[in-house]
Amino acid sequence: MKNILMVFLLCLYVSVSAQDLGTTKMESFRKVDNQKESRTIRYDLYVADTTVNYGGKPKRAIAVNGQVPMPVLTFTEGDTAEIYVHNNLEVETSLHWHGLFLPNKMDGVPFLTQMPIKPHTTYVYKFPIIQSGTHWYHSHSGFQEQIGMYGAFIINKREEWDIPTIPVVISEWTNMEPEEVHRNLKNANDWFAVQKGTTQSYSEAIKSGSFKTKVNNEWKRMNAMDVSDVYYDTFLVNGRNQDLHPQFKAGDKVRLRIANAGASDYFWLNYSGGKITVVATDGNDVEPVDVDRLIIAVSETYDVVVTVPENKSYEFLVTPEDRTKSTSLWLGEGEKVPALHMPKLNYFAGMKMMNNMMDMKGNMKDMDGMKMQNQTMDMNTVMYPEKNEMVTLNYDMLRAKKNTVLPEGPWKELKFDLTGNMNRYVWTLDNKTISESDKILIKKGENVRIILYNNSMMRHPMHLHGHDFRLLNSQGERSPMKNVIDIMPMERDTIEFAASESGGDWFFHCHILYHMMSGMGRIFSYENSPVNPEIPNPKMAQRMLFREDNGFHPMARIGIESNGSDGEIMLANTRYRFTTEWRVGFDKSMGYESESHFGRYIGKMQWLFPYVGWDFRKRIIEPENRNIFGQNNTKNLRQVFHIGLQYTLPMLVVADASVDHKGNLRFQLTREDVPLTKRLRFNFMVNTDKEYMAGFRYIMTRAFSLSTHYDSDMGYGGGLTLTY
Repeated sequence: MKNILMVFLLCLYVSVSAQDLGTTKMESFRKVDNQKESRTIRYDLYVADTTVNYGGKPKRAIAVNGQVPMPVLTFTEGDTAEIYVHNNLEVETSLHWHGLFLPNKMDGVPFLTQMPIKPHTTYVYKFPIIQSGTHWYHSHSGFQEQIGMYGAFIINKREEWDIPTIPVVISEWTNMEPEEVHRNLKNANDWFAVQKGTTQSYSEAIKSGSFKTKVNNEWKRMNAMDVSDVYYDTFLVNGRNQDLHPQFKAGDKVRLRIANAGASDYFWLNYSGGKITVVATDGNDVEPVDVDRLIIAVSETYDVVVTVPENKSYEFLVTPEDRTKSTSLWLGEGEKVPALHMPKLNYFAGMKMMNNMMDMKGNMKDMDGMKMQNQTMDMNTVMYPEKNEMVTLNYDMLRAKKNTVLPEGPWKELKFDLTGNMNRYVWTLDNKTISESDKILIKKGENVRIILYNNSMMRHPMHLHGHDFRLLNSQGERSPMKNVIDIMPMERDTIEFAASESGGDWFFHCHILYHMMSGMGRIFSYENSPVNPEIPNPKMAQRMLFREDNGFHPMARIGIESNGSDGEIMLANTRYRFTTEWRVGFDKSMGYESESHFGRYIGKMQWLFPYVGWDFRKRIIEPENRNIFGQNNTKNLRQVFHIGLQYTLPMLVVADASVDHKGNLRFQLTREDVPLTKRLRFNFMVNTDKEYMAGFRYIMTRAFSLSTHYDSDMGYGGGLTLTY
């Protein structure tokens, strides 16, 4: 009887231990052996156009094997992957295996490691699986990732925990074409803020007692702040807004292999069933750590374990950082137990914080007594009005399972400032885009240390292809290994990696898709690399690669009002801009005028814009005899070439000084789109030719606004303004 009792107590102890997933109980799980012998695992992926209705209307997406997201690809460490990609699109494509160690020519970056996969052709990726963990894969061609080309890539160890496991692929969906999203960001169009209700207008500032904060913000030449740039129609978990898993019962523990496959959103993760135990990041095991919530950066992966406490349905809530909407994974069956939803952000509090952080030159300034690194001081918490105490994961909590100190060898140290500005949506490293910088040469066998300082107002998830790096934190020899690092504004973080590959070019870039496509990255290139047979014409391939961040984008604003038409058409890229402006009066006596500029932006914040151009105008109006410089006024008839300089002053007023080839001077002050209310904008212009203008625009839709203005030459008018 005594022996039976002892056996019973032992069984009870084992059972309780297996259910108690505390930070010291992970190894109590029974493990299962996967196959003993290595295998070649083949997948056939058929890439084709499809139509989805995620955001309330039918829209084009890209499906693989008929599904969005792409199929979960599962391997075991030691396998060989053989993946046939059948491109049934009418355009080129590619696939990058995010976080995988593989031969450089298999990395899947078009024009860098391979040529793109042509329409209606098949390409084979074949590489050994020499690691384990949660990874993912996605298109590296244009903006295809945004419209469906992403999926989970799971590599099991030879011996894994015997608990239920669910791949969790988080993504966003926009009904707007991603190329149009990018163009709108480049044009500083605030339609996304209007949609999200985050415009931070002067009327909102006054109502919230934040008028001084708003003025200080514009005094430092900053547009309204935002946490994420793009408005999304919905958010998805595994291709659904609500992903249900009713098979779990009370006491079950579930391993979630989470990948943030979003193009531009960070996501908060919290769970209504209790603590979240983090056990791995970017495919690398860490000592288990219990938290109440965590934020997952764009392209990061985390493995977490959660418990279903009772026979109910518990919400694993996924909330974008701007807290506009959410998506959920539900575990268990029965009464729904919702997670605590996150309240709206206090944008004016965040704006005040940002004002204190940035100087008048647009640089982040050190704050006394604050050491910003490894997410240990989340500056955005000032915008989060939660009162209860919560344990939030930061990088300093991550402790590797084993010593991660790099092997002996020579060291190469690099430093990069993460730079850019929201006004023109330009994102760079050391104020240079990929197309403006040379490859960074590294040698096999050396250790590379990179010190990153975020001198911008945005978070940046920096990803290194083909390598894991060591993220230096307070864990010393057990600092974690990752391939993505989220760097918040003002943070200075250090990563280091062993240059252990046999050669090739490896991409290092911000994984916010629209930042990468704006040029935020570098290329690490091994010295004396063998010729890559996948790139038959390297010079042509480089030109094609560089086109991504230096292409021109169009913009137009056309007003049609009762007194005439005025507007502008613009073509611009990272540094250069061509603009044509016009005013045409419906009364013949008002005549017409057209002025064109071509110039180059200078400086990190691009406030300085020297230009050349021409100015044609003809009117039949009684002229002013002199301008304020005492020169003959040429308002009625002017056909001149000119050179000039524009500079953005505090309060976002643009000062424009020019001289034409006849020696006439002109100085002008202009401000566009002063946000009076959520949708009402004010603009004005005054110059030394004694011309002036003031007007209002009420935003109806992304393309159309009601508008009215008074012009010193054309008088009052009202009508519509078309914005493209």
